[in-house]
Amino acid sequence: MSLGNGVRLVFQALYFVLMARSLGPRQYGMFAAVVAAVAIVSPFVGNGFSSLMIRRVARDRTEFAEAFGNLLFVTLFSGLLLSVLLAPACRVLLPRAIPSLVIAMVIISDLLVFPYVAAAGVAFWSLERLGWTAALNVFASCARLIGIVAIVAAHGPTVMAWSVAYLVTAALASLTAIGCALRLLGLPKLSILRIRRDLREGCTFSVGLSAQTIYNDIDKTMLARLGTLDGAGIYAAAYRLIDVAFVPVSALLSAAYPGFFRHGRKGIHATIQYGSGLLKHIMPYSLCIFAALIVCAPVVPWILGREYREVAEALRWLAVLPVLKTLHYFCADSLTGAGYQVYRTIIQVSVALFNILVNIRIIPAYGWRGAAWSSIATDGLLAVTLWLTAAYLARSSQVRADDSSHVSDASCIQI
Repeated sequence: MSLGNGVRLVFQALYFVLMARSLGPRQYGMFAAVVAAVAIVSPFVGNGFSSLMIRRVARDRTEFAEAFGNLLFVTLFSGLLLSVLLAPACRVLLPRAIPSLVIAMVIISDLLVFPYVAAAGVAFWSLERLGWTAALNVFASCARLIGIVAIVAAHGPTVMAWSVAYLVTAALASLTAIGCALRLLGLPKLSILRIRRDLREGCTFSVGLSAQTIYNDIDKTMLARLGTLDGAGIYAAAYRLIDVAFVPVSALLSAAYPGFFRHGRKGIHATIQYGSGLLKHIMPYSLCIFAALIVCAPVVPWILGREYREVAEALRWLAVLPVLKTLHYFCADSLTGAGYQVYRTIIQVSVALFNILVNIRIIPAYGWRGAAWSSIATDGLLAVTLWLTAAYLARSSQVRADDSSHVSDASCIQI
């Protein structure tokens, strides 16, 4: 998974640099604002059935066909519903300077087309065939790189042209991914009864993922609305580099995710121990990335162009985020694996609301700097809250286990 994500990282870095340089901060800010707005609702595509599939198949592989069929059906239905609801909302919330056709193409791509790349990846992921999951992600990034190269070669680098390429490459990647999954893993089955039974639990995963997207991405949309499109472009470029630097940690989290569910059968102590063991190995990388981002920030404007000179400052502000994200993601997955997804979702929603309120207050006054301060505060608060919650649940679980042991011992003495 790390190797695949490493190759994907190269493709993503190349098309990010080409797109940022060719579009400029203003047009890149437009595109980033739309993508961030769509990303808020995109976790509801599939209604959390991807996480449910991983859990089911990690514990019983005979359930694969039904879980895969249910995931594909819910992905289609929810994508259609969300597209219809989101299109008018984006037109109202986003700046009028952003063309409606750009909004429409991003919505179709990210809600109706590209989710099937993720669905196919999850199918392989649930069976722990992570080489194929990584390969599909690499192919999707490669397709988008080819799209932006074609636009630059045709001397037509505009946000409209890139939106067309964005949709076309998403369709190519999705068709390829689903074809591979069906050919190598077999045909899916559909169980409407099981879908109805899983909707509520799946919703808790979707709400949690949406809240996660809000506190990661809503600031880009709010910058476009409350600040300037240029500021949104500067901040989005810096945050994109943070995401790229975090790819190895994401790879480890992806590989470890089914393991959290297996260890979760033994309770939260087992998942915390499992997650802490992984955390000790990956935290040195996050600390090194923090230092590297601080030192190498002045190089970024030389790569992206002089229009992005403020990205160096933004990157230094955001450099601590990989450390904070590493801390809270492993703890969050420990809660999910042990069956405490509801607690995780409540915390994520609360933190997302905190992020929105802070952004409303400080973005109009401080622009992208305010968004950066809000991101640091949000991720720090999330890390502290999740670890305190996990510690409390672990202690409560131990107390209940001790009480049960005492009752059992007393019964044996009476007998």
